[in-house]
Amino acid sequence: MSTAAPLIIPESEVEITAIRAQGAGGQNVNKVSSAVHLRFDIRASSLPEDVKERLLALRDSRITDEGVLILKAQRFRTQEQNRQDALLRLSEIVNSVARPPKTRRATKPTYGSKQRRLEGKSQRSEIKSLRGKVGGSGE
Repeated sequence: MSTAAPLIIPESEVEITAIRAQGAGGQNVNKVSSAVHLRFDIRASSLPEDVKERLLALRDSRITDEGVLILKAQRFRTQEQNRQDALLRLSEIVNSVARPPKTRRATKPTYGSKQRRLEGKSQRSEIKSLRGKVGGSGE
Protein backbone atom coordinates (compact mmCIF):
# COMPACT_ATOMS: atom_id res chain seq x y z
CA MET A 1 0.00 0.00 0.00
CA SER A 2 1.10 3.64 -0.27
CA THR A 3 2.50 5.70 2.56
CA ALA A 4 -0.02 7.94 4.28
CA ALA A 5 2.53 10.37 5.74
CA PRO A 6 3.99 13.00 3.40
CA LEU A 7 7.54 12.39 2.21
CA ILE A 8 10.21 14.46 3.95
CA ILE A 9 13.16 15.66 1.90
CA PRO A 10 16.43 16.02 3.86
CA GLU A 11 17.84 19.54 3.52
CA SER A 12 21.26 18.02 2.76
CA GLU A 13 19.85 16.88 -0.61
CA VAL A 14 18.70 20.40 -1.52
CA GLU A 15 21.06 23.06 -2.84
CA ILE A 16 19.87 26.62 -2.20
CA THR A 17 21.57 29.71 -3.60
CA ALA A 18 20.58 33.33 -3.14
CA ILE A 19 20.12 35.41 -6.29
CA ARG A 20 18.89 38.90 -7.00
CA ALA A 21 15.15 39.11 -7.54
CA GLN A 22 13.58 40.53 -10.67
CA GLY A 23 10.95 43.21 -10.81
CA ALA A 24 10.08 46.13 -8.60
CA GLY A 25 11.94 46.78 -5.38
CA GLY A 26 13.35 50.27 -5.72
CA GLN A 27 16.99 50.92 -4.94
CA ASN A 28 17.17 47.76 -2.86
CA VAL A 29 16.59 45.37 -5.76
CA ASN A 30 20.12 45.72 -7.18
CA LYS A 31 21.89 45.29 -3.85
CA VAL A 32 20.10 42.54 -1.91
CA SER A 33 19.95 38.89 -3.00
CA SER A 34 16.49 38.13 -1.70
CA ALA A 35 15.37 35.58 -4.30
CA VAL A 36 16.29 31.92 -3.95
CA HIS A 37 17.29 29.25 -6.47
CA LEU A 38 16.59 25.71 -5.25
CA ARG A 39 18.21 22.73 -6.98
CA PHE A 40 17.11 19.19 -6.17
CA ASP A 41 18.78 16.22 -7.88
CA ILE A 42 15.97 13.69 -8.19
CA ARG A 43 18.15 10.74 -9.24
CA ALA A 44 20.67 11.23 -6.40
CA SER A 45 17.98 11.74 -3.75
CA SER A 46 16.91 9.29 -1.05
CA LEU A 47 13.33 9.18 -2.34
CA PRO A 48 11.80 5.75 -3.10
CA GLU A 49 12.49 4.53 -6.65
CA ASP A 50 8.82 4.60 -7.72
CA VAL A 51 8.48 8.22 -6.57
CA LYS A 52 11.66 9.17 -8.48
CA GLU A 53 10.27 7.57 -11.64
CA ARG A 54 6.96 9.43 -11.36
CA LEU A 55 8.77 12.72 -10.67
CA LEU A 56 11.02 12.29 -13.70
CA ALA A 57 8.00 11.34 -15.83
CA LEU A 58 6.31 14.69 -15.06
CA ARG A 59 6.12 16.96 -18.09
CA ASP A 60 7.52 19.88 -16.10
CA SER A 61 9.83 22.47 -17.63
CA ARG A 62 11.50 22.95 -14.24
CA ILE A 63 13.01 19.44 -14.43
CA THR A 64 16.19 19.34 -16.53
CA ASP A 65 17.26 16.47 -18.79
CA GLU A 66 19.76 15.46 -16.08
CA GLY A 67 16.90 15.00 -13.59
CA VAL A 68 17.47 18.17 -11.55
CA LEU A 69 14.41 20.08 -10.36
CA ILE A 70 15.07 23.83 -10.28
CA LEU A 71 12.71 26.17 -8.45
CA LYS A 72 13.02 29.95 -8.26
CA ALA A 73 11.33 31.67 -5.33
CA GLN A 74 11.04 35.45 -5.34
CA ARG A 75 7.52 36.05 -4.08
CA PHE A 76 8.60 37.58 -0.77
CA ARG A 77 10.94 40.43 0.13
CA THR A 78 13.12 38.45 2.53
CA GLN A 79 15.46 35.65 1.62
CA GLU A 80 14.27 33.45 4.50
CA GLN A 81 10.61 33.66 3.40
CA ASN A 82 11.61 32.85 -0.18
CA ARG A 83 13.69 29.91 1.09
CA GLN A 84 10.70 28.53 3.03
CA ASP A 85 8.47 29.09 -0.01
CA ALA A 86 10.85 27.14 -2.27
CA LEU A 87 11.07 24.24 0.19
CA LEU A 88 7.28 24.17 0.56
CA ARG A 89 6.79 24.11 -3.22
CA LEU A 90 9.37 21.33 -3.55
CA SER A 91 7.56 19.19 -0.97
CA GLU A 92 4.22 19.86 -2.73
CA ILE A 93 5.66 18.68 -6.06
CA VAL A 94 7.21 15.56 -4.51
CA ASN A 95 4.09 14.68 -2.51
CA SER A 96 1.86 15.18 -5.56
CA VAL A 97 3.45 12.05 -7.07
CA ALA A 98 4.10 10.20 -3.80
CA ARG A 99 0.90 8.16 -4.04
CA PRO A 100 0.76 5.84 -7.05
CA PRO A 101 -2.07 6.65 -9.48
CA LYS A 102 -5.19 4.51 -9.25
CA THR A 103 -5.42 1.88 -11.95
CA ARG A 104 -8.40 2.46 -14.18
CA ARG A 105 -10.83 -0.41 -14.45
CA ALA A 106 -12.99 -0.51 -17.56
CA THR A 107 -16.73 -0.45 -16.86
CA LYS A 108 -19.72 -1.02 -19.07
CA PRO A 109 -22.31 1.73 -19.58
CA THR A 110 -25.49 1.25 -17.58
CA TYR A 111 -28.77 0.34 -19.22
CA GLY A 112 -30.18 3.78 -18.31
CA SER A 113 -27.26 5.64 -19.85
CA LYS A 114 -27.64 3.63 -23.09
CA GLN A 115 -31.35 4.47 -23.21
CA ARG A 116 -30.68 8.19 -22.62
CA ARG A 117 -28.06 8.22 -25.38
CA LEU A 118 -30.38 6.52 -27.88
CA GLU A 119 -33.25 8.84 -26.90
CA GLY A 120 -31.01 11.87 -27.51
CA LYS A 121 -29.96 10.48 -30.90
CA SER A 122 -33.55 9.94 -32.01
CA GLN A 123 -34.49 13.49 -30.91
CA ARG A 124 -31.60 14.93 -32.94
CA SER A 125 -32.63 12.77 -35.90
CA GLU A 126 -36.20 14.08 -35.66
CA ILE A 127 -34.98 17.72 -35.53
CA LYS A 128 -32.71 17.22 -38.53
CA SER A 129 -35.35 15.40 -40.59
CA LEU A 130 -37.61 18.45 -40.19
CA ARG A 131 -34.92 20.66 -41.71
CA GLY A 132 -35.57 19.35 -45.22
CA LYS A 133 -36.88 21.50 -48.04
CA VAL A 134 -40.43 22.70 -47.64
CA GLY A 135 -42.67 20.98 -50.22
CA GLY A 136 -44.23 23.91 -52.10
CA SER A 137 -45.07 24.71 -55.68
CA GLY A 138 -42.26 23.65 -58.05
CA GLU A 139 -40.63 27.05 -58.54
